[in-house]
Amino acid sequence: MDSDLKCNRLTCHRSLLDKAVVTTCSHIFCIDCANELFNAARLCPACETNLTEPDDVVVCSLQPTNDYKTSVLSGLAPSIILEVCSRAISFWQYQIHQENTFQHAMVRNLNDKNAQLQKQLDNVVREANGELHLLNTKKEGM
Repeated sequence: MDSDLKCNRLTCHRSLLDKAVVTTCSHIFCIDCANELFNAARLCPACETNLTEPDDVVVCSLQPTNDYKTSVLSGLAPSIILEVCSRAISFWQYQIHQENTFQHAMVRNLNDKNAQLQKQLDNVVREANGELHLLNTKKEGM
């Protein structure tokens, strides 16, 4: 059921496979976009939240090693571990929801474009049929 996370910069939207930059406002960006977007200001490009704290924007590995997985939460109280897990799952759910919303908007946009093109095609066919009818009428009159 896992699917790739996508860069939250709409003009990029590439799949994130190895490393990414995550914000406390639940957005994620590819390294290239993050380097470009976070150089100017500590403002989330997706929602414009101020990201002033040191841990508001962090680089994370999307394919952590087994050693990292073993040690990252070691020593923390179970309540903290559960809170971290809960926040991580909420982040994932938000991202999936955002991606679904994006895909629905893309489908709607493509359907609108398709309807426009269908109307244009219908007009071209109607005009061509009208011209054929005129030519046939002229031909019969000769």
